[in-house]
Amino acid sequence: MKKTQYVVVGLGRFGASISKELIKLGNEVLGIDKDEEAVDEMSHELTHAVVADATDEDVLKSLGVRNFDCAVVAIGDDIQSSILTAIVLKDLGVKKVVAKALSELHGKVLQKLGVDRVIYPERDMGIRVAHQLNSPNLLDYIEISKDYTIAELSVPKRLCGLTIKQLDPRAKYGCSVVAVNKQTGVIIAPTATDVVNENDVMVIIGTNDQIEEFESEVIR
Repeated sequence: MKKTQYVVVGLGRFGASISKELIKLGNEVLGIDKDEEAVDEMSHELTHAVVADATDEDVLKSLGVRNFDCAVVAIGDDIQSSILTAIVLKDLGVKKVVAKALSELHGKVLQKLGVDRVIYPERDMGIRVAHQLNSPNLLDYIEISKDYTIAELSVPKRLCGLTIKQLDPRAKYGCSVVAVNKQTGVIIAPTATDVVNENDVMVIIGTNDQIEEFESEVIR
């Protein structure tokens, strides 16, 4: 299976957190920062890390970023650089552009520029965002202890009409469906005969490995 390729612009605390977790999840990550020290720190963690000005279209072209699956603009406190980088990435045709916003107004500008997703760091931790980027059906991800995680997974069309018993994540993967969020309301502790429908949201508890296996083999 082809690895997903990400480019992360800005290797401060937030960008470094996302980058490391994306690597841990088996992806390829190109890190870009103007700060040589930040790049040196991350050079052994990432697939590639380069010192570059991401607001320069020619530089990004030479790095081949248009061929990446997703770009994350994680620039620290320079709103102008963040906006210019987002514009360049969109102009180059990167499939998906995600950007960190420093304020509501900054976020609105990014949305108007066509950024696919705006992240507010005070609401979104880097690790959680990495998991959501890595798994399209993963709506939320919360680590409740060193060993256990709660995840929200969107039910795809092909699983529509199946019962919890037919899915049987506990027997097959070791994780459990603790709730199903439907348009009509939330079913807490669903029974074996409860049915899931397209766009229902299943709340799963288990280890990271159990949930990842269930998500990759059943949901994707």
